[in-house]
Amino acid sequence: MTRKARTPTQDAPARRSTPPSAVSGPAPGPAGPGIARLEVRNLATIAQLSLDLGGGFCAFTGETGAGKSIIVDALGLLLGSRASSDLIRSGEDDLLVTGFWEGEQSASRRLSAQGRGNARLDGEVVSLRELQEWSQGRLTIHWQHSAVSLLSAANQRGLLDRRLDTRPYAAAYGRWRAASARLDELRASMRERARQIDLLTFQVQEIREVAPQSGEEEPLATDLARLANLDTVAQSAAAGLELLSDGEMNGLGMIAEALRALNAGAKYDPLTAQLQDELRAAQEGIRAVVGELRERAENSAPDPEELARVETRLAALGKLRAKYGPTLEDVVAFGDTAAAELETLEQDERDAGTLEDEVGTLLAEVRREGAHLDDARRKAAGPLAEELLAVIRELGMPHARMAFTLSPLEQPAAHGLSDVILLFGANPGEALGPLSDVASGGELSRVMLAISTVLGADTPSVVFDEVDAGIGGSAALAVAAQLARLARSRQVLVVTHLAQIAARADHHYKVEKSVEGGRTVSRVRLLTEDERLEEIARMLGGHTSEAALRHARELRGTASAG
Repeated sequence: MTRKARTPTQDAPARRSTPPSAVSGPAPGPAGPGIARLEVRNLATIAQLSLDLGGGFCAFTGETGAGKSIIVDALGLLLGSRASSDLIRSGEDDLLVTGFWEGEQSASRRLSAQGRGNARLDGEVVSLRELQEWSQGRLTIHWQHSAVSLLSAANQRGLLDRRLDTRPYAAAYGRWRAASARLDELRASMRERARQIDLLTFQVQEIREVAPQSGEEEPLATDLARLANLDTVAQSAAAGLELLSDGEMNGLGMIAEALRALNAGAKYDPLTAQLQDELRAAQEGIRAVVGELRERAENSAPDPEELARVETRLAALGKLRAKYGPTLEDVVAFGDTAAAELETLEQDERDAGTLEDEVGTLLAEVRREGAHLDDARRKAAGPLAEELLAVIRELGMPHARMAFTLSPLEQPAAHGLSDVILLFGANPGEALGPLSDVASGGELSRVMLAISTVLGADTPSVVFDEVDAGIGGSAALAVAAQLARLARSRQVLVVTHLAQIAARADHHYKVEKSVEGGRTVSRVRLLTEDERLEEIARMLGGHTSEAALRHARELRGTASAG
């Protein structure tokens, strides 16, 4: 049954497209609807959770061990991340996570203690892959370990290509690969194709030489029977002539006698006269038959050549039926099919002769488009590196340096003629090196944050799980400002331990853990303004003294002014 997102309560955070915490400077364009509500049942220490989520910048805080990252785990399940039955709350049979998006769209994931599970979109059961494809267009999660995705050459190249049109190269490469694959196929099948051409040529020629016609066998068989028995035909005709006209006693003579005998009676009896007329008509009919019989008797001598011709034709047709039949219609159909196959194979032969030149021409086109793409990447590399560095230096790495370099490939690849390598250096005096070799986990997280704010996240909702690890002071304020900037056009959910970031959020949620009935339970609730001040004070110094509260108010005031 499809579940609908409930109307937010009075305590639910208001949603707005441009929160007041936005900082100056350009921000990515609108991305689409964010998550309106998250419902969780039996996930780790969460027994039951119904959480309305606000737009803009949402911060999740709580004491160490309270289970802040469970929210991220729940959203990860909706993204199709690998699930283990260990996530199910102890003693329960299954867990269920459901997300409701603005526009009453929903996604859910259920997992049983036996390891089985299912996924749903708008209440309809779908495959896990379908859930992934749907959710990945709406939600991005940056876990503490997910910044390592920056280490792949494909993702580093993708940073540049976001601002470029790579379609001309992709189209040229696709044409070249298709032609190359076709040429490889033709070359690989050359021997088999030659064998097939020889066989089909023989078969087509054999059938064409006979040129069979559907339905011709029956008349030929009749002719053969007649030609083989012409002696019998002549003899039977002669015997008939003997009885009708040629013998001493014959039919025509007897009819003539009968006509004469009827003359006397016909003078006086009309009926006899009528019968005499009918007998004369019969006489004429017999004379006509006699003429036909005489022609048959005199001209039915056997014709060996005609007999041989018919026998040869029938034998040829029978041979074709035996090989390509069983019927003559089957033979004709086989001949048509074989001729078509032969034409295709002969065309392949002709193609193989010209395709080599075409592949060479297409490869030259790939190299031209690849050179244009490399030039475009080089032109985009410097400005993008500077934009990223401007943010990275604010995030606690004032001496950071960055550059994109192109490494030529031996052969064209689907992405171009070169690999893109992101070089990085965090400390002065150090040579730039590949990001994968020189950046720490914390540095990777800040580079990822810079990328998200400069290039924009690809989805309407973006989640950061403790992206602030290992930073503080002015760098923490800078991270908060960058997250607020991103939240101008995206729903940004941040699990954080830094008061500076929590103070900048539009909506502040607290994750709390308690023991109820001898069992640990985690709850999440939206804080009021006074509760926010107390939580920020706790995050600043571990207590809520007047000095800590005053500091918290200062942070909130600065955040609102920002």
